[in-house]
Amino acid sequence: MFAWWGRVVVRARWWVLAASLVLVVVGGAWGTGVFGSLSGGGFDDPASPSSLAHSRITQELGRQGQDVLVLYSSPTATVEDSGLRDPVQSALARLQGRPEVLEVQSYYATQSPALVSTDRHATYAAIQLRDGDENDKLADLDAIRPLLVAARGVQTEVGGLFGFLEDANTQIEGDIIRAEILSMPILLVLMILIFRGLVAAATPLLVGVVAILGAFTVTRVIADYTEVSVFAANVITMLGLGMAIDYALFVVSRFREELAAGHDTAGAIERTIVTAGRTVVVSGLTVALALSSLLLFPMDFLKSMGYGGMAAVLVAMLAALTALPALLAVLGSRINALRVPLPWRRRSASGDGGWARLARSVMRRPALYLVAVTVVLLAMASPFLRASFGGFDERVLPEGTPSRTVAERIANDFPGGSVAPIIALVSGASPQTAQTFAGQVATLPDVTGAQMTVNKGASSLVSITYVGEPTSEEARHVVEAVRALPAPAGAEVLVGGRPAADLDQIASLASRLGWMALYVGVVTFLLLFLAFGSVVLPLKAIVMNIISIGASFGVVVWVFQDGHLADWLGFTSTGFLEPTNLILMLAILFGLSTDYEVFLLSRVREEWDRTGDNTEAVTVGLQRTGGIITAAALLLIIVIGGFATGGAATIKMLGVGTVVAVAVDAALVRTLLVPATMRLLGRWNWWAPGPLAKVYRRYGLRESHVPADATTTDATSEPARV
Repeated sequence: MFAWWGRVVVRARWWVLAASLVLVVVGGAWGTGVFGSLSGGGFDDPASPSSLAHSRITQELGRQGQDVLVLYSSPTATVEDSGLRDPVQSALARLQGRPEVLEVQSYYATQSPALVSTDRHATYAAIQLRDGDENDKLADLDAIRPLLVAARGVQTEVGGLFGFLEDANTQIEGDIIRAEILSMPILLVLMILIFRGLVAAATPLLVGVVAILGAFTVTRVIADYTEVSVFAANVITMLGLGMAIDYALFVVSRFREELAAGHDTAGAIERTIVTAGRTVVVSGLTVALALSSLLLFPMDFLKSMGYGGMAAVLVAMLAALTALPALLAVLGSRINALRVPLPWRRRSASGDGGWARLARSVMRRPALYLVAVTVVLLAMASPFLRASFGGFDERVLPEGTPSRTVAERIANDFPGGSVAPIIALVSGASPQTAQTFAGQVATLPDVTGAQMTVNKGASSLVSITYVGEPTSEEARHVVEAVRALPAPAGAEVLVGGRPAADLDQIASLASRLGWMALYVGVVTFLLLFLAFGSVVLPLKAIVMNIISIGASFGVVVWVFQDGHLADWLGFTSTGFLEPTNLILMLAILFGLSTDYEVFLLSRVREEWDRTGDNTEAVTVGLQRTGGIITAAALLLIIVIGGFATGGAATIKMLGVGTVVAVAVDAALVRTLLVPATMRLLGRWNWWAPGPLAKVYRRYGLRESHVPADATTTDATSEPARV
């Protein structure tokens, strides 16, 4: 199959390149419009008690809560002074009659003390926009934003849910541009050093452009049918560019190796697809299937990350198997054009380089390497034993971002201390009964107040304030305590609000985490078995992945939960980790870890088939793939590191965690731990029960019609050493 595909791409190379160009044009003109289709929510389980409470409150009492909060402040005037009062009233008066605005609540209209800061130098207005979806409300906010600005030296800052979403969109678009500006020049320099030629170095970047724009196009189509998170844009760019460069590195390296062996262009491409192309297919499917585990969760945020991530990886894989071979077919030997002479010499063909020496050292002392590396990784993972989880709030944005400033000032400077109260719907009871229930709630630990705020017939809304942040553990304990109270006779009590949503989110994630682990384990086992014909290697790969990911999670706790390096990295530590981010990291890191396992085992399996000597196969596999795995990991770290410099703490945590995982995986796991365990297992590496061995021979992902001399060179040959 792979040999046939190589021949097809060579024959249809101009058609393939034309189709790729069309995809780039469509992606640039239409696909990049995906940013206007992305949403900022999707963190809640639609079937959770808090989501049910929100739905019932809307049905029985009408839509509650506010979409936009506008904070007005003056360093000199108080709310009673004309210097603050008149500009604010004038700004809010401009909203009267606007079709975008459903309701405006302000201190000057309600005289509510909750809308005035304790020093009386600030006040905020709560605006409810007309009904519509998220994109409609963002458009409405954009339309009225100029009207909100107060004159004469009064500072105006816009926050609330849709102020936050607008700031998040702006931050993420800027982060993507910054990441590309930072990473692209470094990537080009590194690839010049790796390939020693400008043409060869440029090809992976071209594939990356195709992958990113193609993934944006696919994701925009998906966004027309389901909610896709704004944070998916970062994941698409990160994985699309990273995987495209990785895959192109392997394909271009192998193609140049085949040309150097004396094959013509068509023959070199056929052999490249048979070997490196097969590895890319196995790797791409493995990473995509790991990301598909995110679809098991009910949160639209995780589902959208799954959709976007799979689109990025699969488009990168297809680009490496279509557009790149077609380009190589046109270039032929010109892939080596514009050579860049470097002062140091390449490793000699005798195999006496550093990777050969390391491979022999691991083979001589496998138990020592196994114990030493395992101890190091377990020590790195140990902080995760004290991981603490909490919700998502405005602190993911940089300090000084308007929506974050609004939330922090309202929480710290205004009576009530929170823009996110716990709310309880008392349904089927009189107002007096609801008020009595509110009195019971007010006596609970950590509750600072509870009062009935809305009533309509037999339905009442109780607003509950509490000690601490909305995302704190104390707030979640209050939710549990309110839910534990007996409902009034004949009535029903439903509890919602941000703390309740956080509590339900954690419970929902925990209930599905086991299914995710089972799914990822099964699909990884099946795919690696079909690739390598062993039941031992897939099980070992899963264990290696767990150890590697554990080390990364430990570092994430040490940095983001404990706050180490917070000033250097530029984020605010909240003392806990947002759990959906960890689930996303788990899926991505499991796929990437298996990716490097596939690169190593492909070469080891080739040598095992050739020699039947396990020690020799592992030695040669490490010797021949160590350099290219290290180069691929370094390039991926540069790509991901660019995103770790962004302002959004969620993406920063994903970036730092992924950089650590890739570095640990490439430096310790795949080059030391995996070869050591394979040396100790010996021939058991390749064991499979008789019936399964027959399945592999019949259905395995291997080439049954390899060109006669295709096995004389490396499936994943080592590029020029930097």
